[in-house]
Amino acid sequence: MTAATPDTASTTRPVPAVPVPVTADQPFWARRLATVGAATDPIPFRSLTTERLADSLHQVVKQQTHSRAAAQAAQHMATENGAGKAIKAIQQLTDG
Repeated sequence: MTAATPDTASTTRPVPAVPVPVTADQPFWARRLATVGAATDPIPFRSLTTERLADSLHQVVKQQTHSRAAAQAAQHMATENGAGKAIKAIQQLTDG
């Protein structure tokens, strides 16, 4: 299971996710993915069961809305150039 961060498969490729956040900022990003529809509702790690995971996987496979939202998120992320903007901001902060 990968971290639920903006650079996971759900946002860089049109693949819906079943987020299982464990620590740090993962719960935040898991909720964001679910909010935009690119993922099912997050399953907290402590609440993870075979049944919950199977239900979420079934939902993500059967409901095309998750795939469409993941594709839209991937398309949006592809046009953002986040790394380039971050580099420019850091250069501005360190050069002046």
